[in-house]
Amino acid sequence: MELNLSPKTAQKLFEGDGGSYYSWSSSDFPLLRDAKVGAGKLVLQPRGFALPHYADSSKIGYVLQGSDGRVGMIFPNTSEEVVLNLKKGDTIQVPSGAVSWWYNDGDSELAIVFLGETSKAHVPGDFTYFFLTGGQGILAGFSTDIIIRTYNMDEEEATKLAKSQTGVLIVKLEKGRNMPQPCKGVNNKLIFNIDDALPDINVKGGGTLTTLTAAKVPSLGEIELSANLEKLDANALSSPIYTTDSAVQVTYVARGSGRIQIVGIDGKRVLDTKVKAGVLFVVPRFFVVAKVADAEGMECFSVMTTSQPVIEQLSGKISVWKALSPVVLQASLNVTAEFEKNFISKVAKSPIIIPPTQE
Repeated sequence: MELNLSPKTAQKLFEGDGGSYYSWSSSDFPLLRDAKVGAGKLVLQPRGFALPHYADSSKIGYVLQGSDGRVGMIFPNTSEEVVLNLKKGDTIQVPSGAVSWWYNDGDSELAIVFLGETSKAHVPGDFTYFFLTGGQGILAGFSTDIIIRTYNMDEEEATKLAKSQTGVLIVKLEKGRNMPQPCKGVNNKLIFNIDDALPDINVKGGGTLTTLTAAKVPSLGEIELSANLEKLDANALSSPIYTTDSAVQVTYVARGSGRIQIVGIDGKRVLDTKVKAGVLFVVPRFFVVAKVADAEGMECFSVMTTSQPVIEQLSGKISVWKALSPVVLQASLNVTAEFEKNFISKVAKSPIIIPPTQE
């Protein structure tokens, strides 16, 4: 059966006064199930509060919009709540099983996209959430007698504990409620602003590529994920690359628009399409991807299913072409020595991000 790599937009799963949650479902996007990756987007209105929950998958969140976000997290095997500030450009790791809540303390929308792996999820390709409270919460699911015995309460207290919060997923808090303040000295360990970081690659007129791996943030090794943010200038090309370590790449187009080409098994071009902000696409294991930005440029946030990805380039000084012996390359391409030398000289001058015109 042929893979359908067509990019998809998210479906709205919930909307209320406090905000919305969007998801890319494996039923609508089977490639997510096959690749065992998942994606979702949380949008909180001012004073919007996502109730405490945990999930069956590890993921990385990227703040698309907002400057006054707040998240509280309780990591597995700990009994301490860590509260962090969030602003546009921040990335945050959310390990499988970690309890978290999310709050918008600002005056404009807070939007966060989450990308991760779902190899151990109940439904591969989907994030499944377990809420502690609310109409779909764990407390509401247990019978009153269990609540009474567990917490040493009478029936009235147990009913109040389990049933007082009737909202689900996201609620809007009343004005004047003071949420916990961020913990001091913690943000630098758990939050990495990928927008403001020094790029790993910076090509004048072409764009930038900033990576987030276990080498920079060792804790990424625990969730076995990495991320990168690629900002392409107008009409710039992100030259073909592939991973050599069996990693899958899931990409969210954060801003702008452009064209994506993916080549897979038997040299078949399996995707050649236009994309715009808000769509998600997946690059399967070992497949090769190239991107070309439109006149407005394009920004793509990607997560890979490894903490230390091994990337192979098909352009630049360290490309596989440069490593092949001249006679091997001549035989492989069926070209003359003169053409091979000319090709290699051009390869060496080609950066991984290529501006619309090169001097």
